[in-house]
Amino acid sequence: MNVLIVENEKPAIVGLSRLLKKIDIDINIVGTTESVESTINWFQNNPSPELIFMDIQLDDGLCFELFESIEIDIPVIFTTAYDEYTLSAFKVNSVDYLLKPIDESSLSNAINKFKSVHYKKPVNDDILRQLLKELNKGYKTRFLIKVGEHYKSILASEISCFYILERATFIKTSFDRDYSVDYSLDYLQKTIDPDKFFRINRNYIVNINAISDILSYSSSRLKIKLNNDKSIHDLIVSKEKVSDFKKWIDK
Repeated sequence: MNVLIVENEKPAIVGLSRLLKKIDIDINIVGTTESVESTINWFQNNPSPELIFMDIQLDDGLCFELFESIEIDIPVIFTTAYDEYTLSAFKVNSVDYLLKPIDESSLSNAINKFKSVHYKKPVNDDILRQLLKELNKGYKTRFLIKVGEHYKSILASEISCFYILERATFIKTSFDRDYSVDYSLDYLQKTIDPDKFFRINRNYIVNINAISDILSYSSSRLKIKLNNDKSIHDLIVSKEKVSDFKKWIDK
């Protein structure tokens, strides 16, 4: 069975490849791509595989842009960090998906499902368009974090704030642990729930449920204290953000 992996994270490619070989030694990974553009180029220069594993968020956009540029008439198993309810349309249309981090049991079930419905089942374009519509109004609910050689999933609800330190972006959890992430605050601001998260200045996005106190501060600004935050971070709502911040708190 020839398989293409479309994924923008190298560790995820390595992990998925290892699990696929463990589940079925006859699986042949014929290529890996990391973006919409590189995937289009791959299809233009290679025979079609029998199955694609495809991450939803790629380096240069959502994977669904592929289906607007080239015809893909082979089965796709999507890999994603989005919640299951967002993708429920896939199951009823025999197009499967895996939630990250991927485990061996879920992957094995997806492979068996693929084999049972036969190889050449096309992707339903209407379902893809509906999913894209859902994703465009959905928000990121978990983050995959690397800790040494290990990976862990952190729920957005467990995050007290996102912040920038020395040009790197970090997560601070409600357990007062800090982890680096490969996202800019500008990107995060677009992908997390604005009812729960607010960007108070250039360097911080805070979770409303993590705020323990709000104090008046100099120059008509506000100072925020977070639950369980033992660090020396000063969380200051910038003057131009104060009005919107108060409206956000008062919803």
